Amino acid sequence: MAATVSSERDTVVPPIQRALREGLYAGAIALGLFVLFIGLRTDQNISNELILVQRWLLLALVVIATAVGRFLYVGYAQPAMERAKAEKAKAPAVVAEPGFVRQNFNKIGIVVLLLYPIAMVLAFGFQGSLKWVDNFGIQILIYVMLAWGLNIVVGLAGLLDLGYVAFYAVGAYAYALLGTHFGLSFWILLPAAGCMAAFWGVMLGFPVLRLRGDYLAIVTLAFGEIIRLVIINWREVTNGSAGISGIPKVSFFGLMSFNVSDPNYIAKVLHIAQSGAYYKIFLYYLILALCFLTAFVTIRLRRLPVGRAWEALREDEIACRSLGINTTTTKLTAFATGAMFGGFAGSFFAARQGFVSPESFVFLESAIILAIVVLGGMGSLGGIAVAALVMIGGTEILRELDFLKVVFGPDFTPELYRMLLFGMAMVIVMLWKPRGFVGSREPTAFLKERRAVSGSFTKEGHG
Repeated sequence: MAATVSSERDTVVPPIQRALREGLYAGAIALGLFVLFIGLRTDQNISNELILVQRWLLLALVVIATAVGRFLYVGYAQPAMERAKAEKAKAPAVVAEPGFVRQNFNKIGIVVLLLYPIAMVLAFGFQGSLKWVDNFGIQILIYVMLAWGLNIVVGLAGLLDLGYVAFYAVGAYAYALLGTHFGLSFWILLPAAGCMAAFWGVMLGFPVLRLRGDYLAIVTLAFGEIIRLVIINWREVTNGSAGISGIPKVSFFGLMSFNVSDPNYIAKVLHIAQSGAYYKIFLYYLILALCFLTAFVTIRLRRLPVGRAWEALREDEIACRSLGINTTTTKLTAFATGAMFGGFAGSFFAARQGFVSPESFVFLESAIILAIVVLGGMGSLGGIAVAALVMIGGTEILRELDFLKVVFGPDFTPELYRMLLFGMAMVIVMLWKPRGFVGSREPTAFLKERRAVSGSFTKEGHG
């Protein structure tokens, strides 16, 4: 570990001393920033009077965590990263053979996903497994599908979309309205919701054909807010802020129903005990199949000319045009394809909840989905799935940790600190893995040889 030399006094500063100083500075800054945001909180007492609630323990924990994190980063992590980078630059390009787990990562993941509900039922019983299958399995897979759909727009085509939740809302309300008013089946409305969301994706794509970067982000953000405000104010159709209830459940391909009052209820047909877990397990495998469909279509499209065009557009739009690629069609297909999967996820969300309202489609949802894509690595399906598991699953696990209420207060809820956790995770990942967990943004087509991309060595091959 090299020492730091001061140019003014020509004195050598030990690395531990420098790290300690940086940690103290970071703690002091955190104390100044969070003393009003975390240390004090306004509340109302029984007499409806405004009072200040002091949370000095929580403030102390945040300040200590900030100071310790800065100390460890400056004193240990940063020098280790610099040494590894220097050794990597001197070492020859050697590609290590992947281990068994890394080589069979996809197969192991698929087996775990398929056996997850069965394992939960065996561990907690039918009724006890409801929470784990629904709140963890289904909730995480919904965000995985949404993030994979946004990945087509952001990760592959390089178009920053901050209004992706609008397509999620279009799919949900399309199923809710058509299902409640016309009694159509989920299996008919699922592709209809996807097509409707794709249509609005094209409608969004046309006005932003000439926009890039920050300007594109602002327009897509405005589009998401427009859709939400239309849902709130078009009360004759959407019922406004009250939402739509009584949305029909999904049937088992029209053969069996999950409503206890129906004569073809699954328990009556199969002569088994009644349980609400049957519907949750069926929904789990349904959203898992939709996720597999999203991954399959994404992988296949990346290998087709349209996928090559998306990657070319992401790397350099001017060069893309000089190669004769129609950037208009390329952008529209990216928006439409990503929006279609958002519509699929929205229709499933409406069927799962049985109720939809505008509060489910705020900008925060778009920010969460985009954060998952960035944390996982833009263009990486596996990394995005891991990021969704960590971020969404971590928030759900916080609900089960009752001892946190002793530390943070009885009114502690994960939603209050979700964005804080997202921000901390993004800062850590950007320092540790700037391209995400598994992200490399390596093109799938090469003119002659595969070369090192972003400082990572790859095998030579022909494209």
